[in-house]
Amino acid sequence: MTLYRDQGVALRTYRLGEADRIIVLLTAGHGKVRAVAKGVRKTKSRFGSRVEPPTHTSLLLYEGRELDIISQAETIDHYRPIRDDLARMTDAMALLEVVDHVAQEREANPRLYQMLVAALRSLAEDRSPLLVPAFFWKLLSLEGAGPLLEQCAGCGAPATEVDLVAFDLGEGGALCRACRQGVAISSDALELLRGILGGRLGQLLRGPETPAVTEVAALATSSLEVHLERRLKAVRVLAEHPPGP
Repeated sequence: MTLYRDQGVALRTYRLGEADRIIVLLTAGHGKVRAVAKGVRKTKSRFGSRVEPPTHTSLLLYEGRELDIISQAETIDHYRPIRDDLARMTDAMALLEVVDHVAQEREANPRLYQMLVAALRSLAEDRSPLLVPAFFWKLLSLEGAGPLLEQCAGCGAPATEVDLVAFDLGEGGALCRACRQGVAISSDALELLRGILGGRLGQLLRGPETPAVTEVAALATSSLEVHLERRLKAVRVLAEHPPGP
C-alpha cells in the first residue's frame, strides 16, 4: 500500500468493529478521505483525541482501495476553546456538516480546506453571530452558486437603477420589485451580504448581532439547503444555542 503524508480536519467519525473508528477527514492534498484509526476506542489508544472532530491534524496514512489506514497522527490544533464551549462546538458541527456534504472523495480542494481551517481558528478566538452564515455564503460562491447582488437576477437591471427587494437563490440572487419572488430582503441585509462576499468579512465578524445578521443567517441556511438539496441537521441544533453577547 502507498504511504503518504497530509494534513486534515476531522469532520466526523463512526464505529468500526469493537475497537476501531472510521474517521472522515478533509485533507489539504487529497480531498475528503475516509480512514481507519485502529484501536482508537481503547483506553490506551495512541491516537486519543487527535482524530476527533474538529481537530486539525498532521497525518501519515496508508492508501487503501476504499478505506485508508492512519499510521500516525500529530495534533496541529485541538481548538480547545471550541471543545470547552457547547455553543462554539455547535457552530463547529454546522461547519463540518456542510463541508462533509460538499467535499468530494479524493479530489483536492485547497480553497475549501483553507476556508475550513480559517473558520475554525476564528471560532476558537471568538464566537461571532456572523461566522457560520458567512461561511455558508463563501461556500456557495466557491461552488459557483454565489448570488447576484449588484443587479436583478430576473431582468438584469443594475442595482443603481432599481430597488432590489427580494431574494431567491433559485433565480440567482436579489430581485427587483417587478421580478420579486422568494423572500423579502432588507437593504441592510443586502449590504451586509455584499460585505461578506466583497472582502470585508474580517471587519464584519467583529460586529454585534443585528436584525440584518439574523436575516442574512436565515437566507444562508435556506440557500445552502436549496443548493445541497437536503436539510442541515446541525443548523437546527445551532438555533437552540444562539450566539451570546
